[in-house]
Amino acid sequence: MPSSAGPSIDTITEGGRVTQVGEGQEAEETAPPVMTFGAPTAGEILAERYELVEHINNDSAGRLVWRGVDVILRRPVAVVLRYPGGDSATEMLQAAVAASRVIHPNLVGVYDAIDEDVRAYVVREWVDGRSLRELVAEGPMDPARATAVGNAVASALAAVHATGMVHGNVHPGTVMISDDGRVVLADARTDGDDSQEADIRAVGGVLYFALTGHWPHAEAPLRGATAGHGRAAIPDAVRDASGAIAAPRQVRAGVPAYLDDLTMDLLDAEIAPPSSDVLSAELGRLDIPAEDHFLDQTGTIRFTADGVEDRSPLAAAGGRKVAIGIAGLLAVALVGLLIGITTLGGDDSPETEPVARPSNSAPAGDATPAPVVRKLAIQDIRIIDPDSRQRNELDDAEKMMDGDEDKGWETDTYYSAKFSNYKKGMGVWIDLGAPHTVKSLTATLSDSGVSAALFTGNGDFPSTSQGDKDLVKGFKTRIGQPFEQHDGTKMAFDGFDPEQKYQYLLFWITELPSTERGFKLGVQEISVQGS
Repeated sequence: MPSSAGPSIDTITEGGRVTQVGEGQEAEETAPPVMTFGAPTAGEILAERYELVEHINNDSAGRLVWRGVDVILRRPVAVVLRYPGGDSATEMLQAAVAASRVIHPNLVGVYDAIDEDVRAYVVREWVDGRSLRELVAEGPMDPARATAVGNAVASALAAVHATGMVHGNVHPGTVMISDDGRVVLADARTDGDDSQEADIRAVGGVLYFALTGHWPHAEAPLRGATAGHGRAAIPDAVRDASGAIAAPRQVRAGVPAYLDDLTMDLLDAEIAPPSSDVLSAELGRLDIPAEDHFLDQTGTIRFTADGVEDRSPLAAAGGRKVAIGIAGLLAVALVGLLIGITTLGGDDSPETEPVARPSNSAPAGDATPAPVVRKLAIQDIRIIDPDSRQRNELDDAEKMMDGDEDKGWETDTYYSAKFSNYKKGMGVWIDLGAPHTVKSLTATLSDSGVSAALFTGNGDFPSTSQGDKDLVKGFKTRIGQPFEQHDGTKMAFDGFDPEQKYQYLLFWITELPSTERGFKLGVQEISVQGS
């Protein structure tokens, strides 16, 4: 018969593989073991449906964890039993009922919660895998994998918080990674002291732990991050003489600055954390699939033909579309050439009288009339993001030149105006197709409060692997004065030199406006006037 209480372990070895089933809810290490009467046995069927197969462990709250089978649906389940039931099991059952209302791929599914007075039990999804605590015990994660784990946890919390509920038990023992790589958050709790903010700050603790192997709980405990229920063995954060925790980049090499800053901001009680959905979006942008890691070396992707690298700045945004545009220009040029040949033909060509001949009465010394200012056609436009390896913000650039102000390009949502402090800015690269005299550029924006500047420079795509970074370095000449937290949605630049001609422009955004969900900007339309 299985013991009614045991050490705070959460694993059992099966043929050399470790199966993880969760740590349960928070409990003090000094809590007395929960007494059991009439403990279950293998083969017993609960609620005429759940067959108990194997006793796995006793979790940190003294509850019995069994591997079972739903005999109706024929699927494996985890059964968590508590003796006795009744009032002593109220919190466990309430948490299970609340968790069952949220369905999300990064949350452990809760199937049933039953109180039989003598005992109470929760039936939940069975997860084959290991906890984050166990995995990191073998060594800290690389930044990409740590980001993926943080993204999954934040995404799960966003789903929980959208219902108005709180998880309240986020720590390395309740974050589980299945054998197929799925990251799930288990064992929500209900407690009057819990808060959504504490959940979000706990994500910072999870990131810190994944990156360093240390848990930042001793001096500034997070909710669910105290030295209880088996977590005391997790190494404390590295600290300086004053007790402040060291940043992940100070603990180990190779942690990107933006990930380091985000982690420390989440742990800093003086900095208001973002909402869980904004944090999820932020980590989602940083979470790069393994097959896209080549972007680290190549910078921005360039279109190629037959394996030959294309150095043209036009090719970077459009391949086939650009080719069609060039073909169209050639066709127009051909038509013009034919008309010119017809008009300037030999003596046997009939002369056509123009509608109005130019006047010959103007004095010879008069200056040539100034060219008419008109809207210039933008031949190519794309997004420049030198400090990011992500591609999800590079789409829809063409919507800024389609003449429709109701449609445009937009950034992702950030948790601060300075792009969450992990990049200096991003911009819109504009190619007018040929050098022009430019009078002004106008950007139509989604909101006020934007800081931006306009630059001109060499638009040729750089030959180095730095991509956008080298491209930005080529834009050194600023047009007019920058706008700081502009109070309108129309931003016009008119500081162009009338003696110069311009082909390439860079609209550079340095600060985003505040919205209801975070900090985000839409650029609805960009137009250039000149001749």
